Amino acid sequence: MGECVTVSEKKEFIQWFLNRYELQKREAAWLLNYLCSDDQLLRRTHFVDSLRHLPKTILISTRCVRMTPFKFAKNKRVSADVETAFYDIRSNKEEDLYISLCFKDKSTCPEYAAVLEVNPMERQDVVQDTLFNLLAEMILDEAVRDFREKNLYRRIDEALKNGDEQQFLQLTEQWLGLIQNRR
Repeated sequence: MGECVTVSEKKEFIQWFLNRYELQKREAAWLLNYLCSDDQLLRRTHFVDSLRHLPKTILISTRCVRMTPFKFAKNKRVSADVETAFYDIRSNKEEDLYISLCFKDKSTCPEYAAVLEVNPMERQDVVQDTLFNLLAEMILDEAVRDFREKNLYRRIDEALKNGDEQQFLQLTEQWLGLIQNRR
């Protein structure tokens, strides 16, 4: 997955894709050709696998798969009309556009992999998940430490109650070690 895919690589890929696959909505081919004709638009166009949480997206499917033929979404408004997408793209050339293509064998297609980029919102999810995992680990460590401490207190009390000086000294030493590790 490329992080910085050039305009020429995107053009080359779109031409390859249109020559190889028949789209469920023919107008979608017209839209992809329009993107190829404008370098400014193509610079802000990104091919991604997941369209999750992105502000402006297009899903295009070929005839060889059973998926939604075409879907344009912008700010949680969804349309199956290619013309709606075209007018929005033409009117808002400064906005990023994220496209996901659905076609047979896309997961093993080197041409598609060469232009594929990471969904920037998913990258944030990974950072957020990492932070949540770290926080959960810290909470778990604290709970284990508390359990060990309480268990040692209980065992120290038992040793005192039973008059077992040897065990009392051994457990007290463990408890001091636990307290020092906490700092």
